[in-house]
Amino acid sequence: MRWFLVDKVTELVPGERIRGVKCVSLGDEVLHDHFPDYPILPGAMILESLAQLAGYLVETSFHVAGTPVRRAVLAQIKDARFYEAVGPGDRMDLAATLESSLEGAARVRVEASVDGKRVARGEVTFVLKEAPSERIHEQRRWLYKLWTKDLVPAPVIP
Repeated sequence: MRWFLVDKVTELVPGERIRGVKCVSLGDEVLHDHFPDYPILPGAMILESLAQLAGYLVETSFHVAGTPVRRAVLAQIKDARFYEAVGPGDRMDLAATLESSLEGAARVRVEASVDGKRVARGEVTFVLKEAPSERIHEQRRWLYKLWTKDLVPAPVIP
């Protein structure tokens, strides 16, 4: 991944929900061109942060010990809506709730808010695919461990 758009996972209930945080900083590279003199986080990046968090929920919800690790691959975005601009200094609270699943696929409702005010929402669908690259698994394990370092009890990281 070029951008890691979740700073921390604050709650994880596999098979149900996940919550996390993205702190937007003027140091975020994407803000320098979007827009000059009025930096805001692009809606695509807000949605990507929600998809990253939701993908982790899907992976932890459907991982079965002793079987090959499958990674969540974004397959569909539905009904994405944006309500407010998000800019430097904002703490975006992210939430994802598992809505439904089939063998190898899951639909997740996502929402982002700043100071209790909704800034975005939508629905994302993932398919679970085996990834033949150990580098992918190493990167995801490192990232998920970093995101969840303060969670008690520590989650199982696929």
